Amino acid sequence: MGIHSGPVSEVTDVNERANIAGAGINIAQRVMDCGDAGHILLSKHVAEDLEHYARWRPLLHELGECEIKHGAKISVVNLYTENVGNSQPPEKLRRADVGAAVPGAKKSPINRKHLLIAGAMISAFVIGFAMFRSIGIPQRREAVRSEGEERRSAVSVPIPEKSIAVLPFVDLSQAHDQEYFCDGISEEILDALAKVEGLRVVARTSSFSFKGKNADVGEIAQKLNVQSVLEGSLRREGNRIRISAQLVNARDGFHIWSDTFERELQGVFAVQDEITRAIVDALKVRLAAAPPPRAPKNTEAYDLYLQGLYFSNKSDEESLRKSLSLFQQALDKDPNFARAWAGIAKAWYWLADAYVRPLEAYPKVKEAASRALALDERDADAHCYLGETKRVLDRNFSGEEAELKRALEIDPNSATAHLLMSFLKSSQGELEEAVKEIQEAERLDPLAPGIWSFAVGTYLAVDRIEDAINAGKRTVQLDPNYVYFDSALADAYREKGDFREAVALYEKAQAATHFPSAGLAITYARMGRQPEAQRILNELVEKTRTHYVAAERIASVYVALGQKDEAFRWLERAFNEHSANLYTFAFHPEFRALRSDSRFPGLLRRIGIDFAKVLNRQKNP
Repeated sequence: MGIHSGPVSEVTDVNERANIAGAGINIAQRVMDCGDAGHILLSKHVAEDLEHYARWRPLLHELGECEIKHGAKISVVNLYTENVGNSQPPEKLRRADVGAAVPGAKKSPINRKHLLIAGAMISAFVIGFAMFRSIGIPQRREAVRSEGEERRSAVSVPIPEKSIAVLPFVDLSQAHDQEYFCDGISEEILDALAKVEGLRVVARTSSFSFKGKNADVGEIAQKLNVQSVLEGSLRREGNRIRISAQLVNARDGFHIWSDTFERELQGVFAVQDEITRAIVDALKVRLAAAPPPRAPKNTEAYDLYLQGLYFSNKSDEESLRKSLSLFQQALDKDPNFARAWAGIAKAWYWLADAYVRPLEAYPKVKEAASRALALDERDADAHCYLGETKRVLDRNFSGEEAELKRALEIDPNSATAHLLMSFLKSSQGELEEAVKEIQEAERLDPLAPGIWSFAVGTYLAVDRIEDAINAGKRTVQLDPNYVYFDSALADAYREKGDFREAVALYEKAQAATHFPSAGLAITYARMGRQPEAQRILNELVEKTRTHYVAAERIASVYVALGQKDEAFRWLERAFNEHSANLYTFAFHPEFRALRSDSRFPGLLRRIGIDFAKVLNRQKNP
């Protein structure tokens, strides 16, 4: 069997019977002629299309070039499994000494049933793809559309018609050392599409959660609640790149658009723009008239930037600091590279409060975000991070709100902007609005464990404990090892009074982070196990000698132990350190015992929190 994808035309023979012909069929015949009985041979062109799919990749085996009609040569690929195909190289290639036998391979017994099934599947894919590109198949498309509508109607959440997920491109380079480059290209395209008016784009964390997994497009689309999926591959050899991309309709599995681009490395920016515009045209949405970000002049700078981007998307301190170094190296080669400045702002933001003192990190966030916006005012992430510095450093809530609104004007699909808007609304005591914002972030990035983890605290602030537990369970389901300070699910169980579950989860988090758990200490205190709570508290205080520990975490344990004077002393320290978490502490259940203390309203006024809203929340939970 020989398979090729190429132009196919409908023709009428001398007897007025409909038939098909064209280069696609002619070359498929030539490919078949290269093989022996039982072979399923593919042209290199078709094999590269199939390489995008994890389930096909292990079945493809390159044979090299085969001489066909008129002395021309064509690259062929052998497809076989244990039950289907022929693993031996074709006799024609052996005679020509082209290709090599597979070591230890035995000729597979040919099961006719398996062969027919495999042939039908591959032929349907290839011929369907060729006809779709050349003459179209409207009747089949309408039929499948009806089936898709029936499947969709069974789903409780409607799928937006103009919606897309951008999957991380597959690294097909010979050394398989371009993962960062593939991720970076995918993320750059995702960011460009996210700014398109009327198009819902799933955020990076959710789309990239499928990396390396053997999931088909339909399954991915269902989990992400999208209509279309963009997938692709990248092959890099030196300064040459080859990018293949295809936009797939998840309802019927047909390609809406596909193309392959071969360029020198400096042409990668044009390729990204071409892919974005092709998708916009295919989905019939409107591309903003604003010019795209300035491409860096130096390709080395861009390569370093993509490496930095790769590490900045990890959560550990080592990776974040490595990203800072790579972004700075990119700027050394191109000081006007706006996205590298935004990358520095991002890295310092996620280092702040968790690993680095706020007064050390946030000024650097502010400087880098400001530099990025001076070079490119349409960088939504830079607006987000600059906004956070206005809240944390300047206690300027209206200033942050303006930055976040601008970020959402530029990128209405920004889950980050909605997440930070939720923090802001919590700081202002607008807790129901905070819930709406965190839910919008969940919708835009449904598979991001961090968002669900932060949602736990938002739900606890409004006493929606079951919702908090469900959000915590979702966090664990998405990433059993995800911990930010403590286990969010444990916090929810603690507030429900299920101390046994809470303790087990806190202990697991403490073992993973190698850091004393404030949540565990609070739980022990509520259980009447004060000595154990005090022991953990002492460990936390001791840690402050060598590591940054957010002061309000220590204060929360003192509250649980009934030591209010010490609690206020540590809250004062958190205020002086400009701890970001201090701005929402008034509504956290850990601090409710302080609300009746006369010192509490004064502290809130200095932070900028309206004490009346706290009292109102207490009267109307």
